[in-house]
Amino acid sequence: MTIQLRRFTDVEQARGPLIEAYAEVRAPLLHLPNYSVPTLAERLERYGRTPGFAAVLAFDAEDRPVGYAYGNTVRAGDLWWKRISDDLDAEYTRAPTLALREIGVTVAFRGTGLARRVHDELLAGREDRYASLMVNPAAGEGKVQRVYESWGYEAIGPVQPAPDSPVLTAMVRPLNA
Repeated sequence: MTIQLRRFTDVEQARGPLIEAYAEVRAPLLHLPNYSVPTLAERLERYGRTPGFAAVLAFDAEDRPVGYAYGNTVRAGDLWWKRISDDLDAEYTRAPTLALREIGVTVAFRGTGLARRVHDELLAGREDRYASLMVNPAAGEGKVQRVYESWGYEAIGPVQPAPDSPVLTAMVRPLNA
């Protein structure tokens, strides 16, 4: 299996292939407002203009996008932290942190380790002190959260990032330790 990982810091270059992969990854959920392609496009536009934006996309041998992850740097006072809790450990909130906004792998490549490769490439070489993400604790009957725990993340609290989203678990892990 030949997979090529590509890093993007320009959202304009990442947008097309990222949306293509996203639409396949999230196909069963695209009818829900929080998962629709226009909603993703709005998020990409917003996060792509922020400091530290980066995306990593995986392409198969036919140059089709089959996986992705993207995020940006958040700092103290960012809505990312405010949604989680007003009394979070200041160690997390005062240090630059990569907010991992989304990660996904197409069905054909699940269980191959590709998600971990894309994740690790996104985190590689970053100057942020931490990486943080939000996961639906019900996803895969808890399996997805356990995968993140095996990657070094720990739960720091519940969060509901939007009125139409489920309650998620916020997680964090150190970088460059």
